[in-house]
Amino acid sequence: MYQQAGTAAAAGTTGTLAATGMSVIWIVIAGFALIAGAAALMRIVPRFTRPDTP
Repeated sequence: MYQQAGTAAAAGTTGTLAATGMSVIWIVIAGFALIAGAAALMRIVPRFTRPDTP
């Protein structure tokens, strides 16, 4: 009786973090979205150029 309940509880929590309970897959997707957003922002922002002074 007790062994079955422990197995079911352990199977449901294998893909989550211990401290937050958040799924690891969502953290990976959020990290990818942040990197993609930063790359898009770097394309939009104009580059700083120094004036050529002799």
